Amino acid sequence: MNLSTSTKVHRLYRTLNACSAALLVSSFSAAAFTNSAQAQTKTATITNRATYRYSDPAGSTFSSSTNQLQQGLIDPLGRITGCAGEVLSSYSGFSMSVYEADASGVELGAIMSLTRTELPDIPNNGISAGLDPNRQNSNPFFLGTNSDGRYNFLLDDTRGQLAIGKRYILVITPPQGSIYSQRRVRLTITGRTGRQVAYNATSLDGKPLNTTTGLTSIDGQLNIQDAEQVGLSLAAIDVDASICQGQAIQIIKTADRATAVPGDTVLYRLSVRNLASAPVSNLTITDLLPLGFRFRENSAKAEFQNTIVPVGASANGSTITFTLSNITLPANDGAKTPVLNIAYAATLTPDAIRGTGQNRASVQGTRSDNQDIVRDGPALHRLRVRNGILTDCGTIIGRVFEDKNFDGEQQAGEPGIPNAVVFLDDGNRITTDQNGLFSVANVLSGYRTGVLDLSSIPNYTLAPNQKFSERNSQSRLVHLAPGGLVRMNFSVTPAQRGQENEI
Repeated sequence: MNLSTSTKVHRLYRTLNACSAALLVSSFSAAAFTNSAQAQTKTATITNRATYRYSDPAGSTFSSSTNQLQQGLIDPLGRITGCAGEVLSSYSGFSMSVYEADASGVELGAIMSLTRTELPDIPNNGISAGLDPNRQNSNPFFLGTNSDGRYNFLLDDTRGQLAIGKRYILVITPPQGSIYSQRRVRLTITGRTGRQVAYNATSLDGKPLNTTTGLTSIDGQLNIQDAEQVGLSLAAIDVDASICQGQAIQIIKTADRATAVPGDTVLYRLSVRNLASAPVSNLTITDLLPLGFRFRENSAKAEFQNTIVPVGASANGSTITFTLSNITLPANDGAKTPVLNIAYAATLTPDAIRGTGQNRASVQGTRSDNQDIVRDGPALHRLRVRNGILTDCGTIIGRVFEDKNFDGEQQAGEPGIPNAVVFLDDGNRITTDQNGLFSVANVLSGYRTGVLDLSSIPNYTLAPNQKFSERNSQSRLVHLAPGGLVRMNFSVTPAQRGQENEI
């Protein structure tokens, strides 16, 4: 007898028998858990048949086939959707995984070992044990470029994967750099009666499983044969993960100086950017001024898409509230996102000497697709309050511009880049104006460092400097003499052009 062939046959037979006992677990779909996506059902028959052929030492040949095993399964395909239940434009790079839960029930244990339901390395064997789209019951399962967002997993009852008390965590992972962030949902088997499985599905990120009900946890009976009646539908949260998970809107606060004395007037600037995949309206911005700072009435101005827009400003003690009821921030579609800018003035009183000089700004708005409230903040700004005029302070001026000839200097025809953010070594941030210019007065003398925040200008990257290699850096080091003036420039180039130049 050919032992290797026989061994392979028996292993194959055991695999197919295990597959026939596999039960489908309710699969979930992924986004901000708004309206439940209707389950897409499909009834499939799993047919398992194994054939074998071998020769004994006398030269006789034997061949036969096993009995045919059939089992009907109903497949409620899960689907990853957007925050309002919409189908995403692309699922390239998305993956689904099932993990064992650790002892705490909230952290990931080992990744689940799922029974393979198809053997692609054996051609024309008549085996059709897999269910689309995850025909091999792979874990993790990658959705692929041509996916419509659906996925499914099978749990094997013969391996105890549907035993009472079993806890699993479904992990929905978007591609790196996506506006969506990872989601985790815990599934607990709480009871079993025949083909009915009692379960609890709980969102581990605090977001609702369904915006219609607003519930973050669901208890119920899942009938394996009628699983299409259960429409658990999840969705991926709209966020720029490169900034902060769960963030749908961003606020940045800057000022025109780093230090001030009582009697000075400080100009503050608030920049608001939409990071969500849907428009955001009903904007309200609150700013809490530190002790000794007084808001100057009628000083608030707002600009959006190079147009002055009306803004309401009211002060209640040290809290300033800005309202922009007629402004809607468009969805973040990956292109250049417009920025809403608000500027206002505050005067330092003698009480400011005892204050910290730190104030906090926050923003709140409403998504247009699912009416969810989005927030960000507080954005902090610290102004160093001094007892009097500091003669050893200086001024930093600079610009951020598009360098077309890569010489590091701005010439005619090389425009400035607005809304670029520069971080100073003391933690203060500066935002460029419409011409790409910025300035900071009353900066302590000495060696000062500035770093360009490329995430504030997502369509640009650093321009290669062909004249001075030391300027091929995201940071600039300058020496500011007492009472002096120094320049701190940053040259950038469109991201696509920068990639072509590197090639």
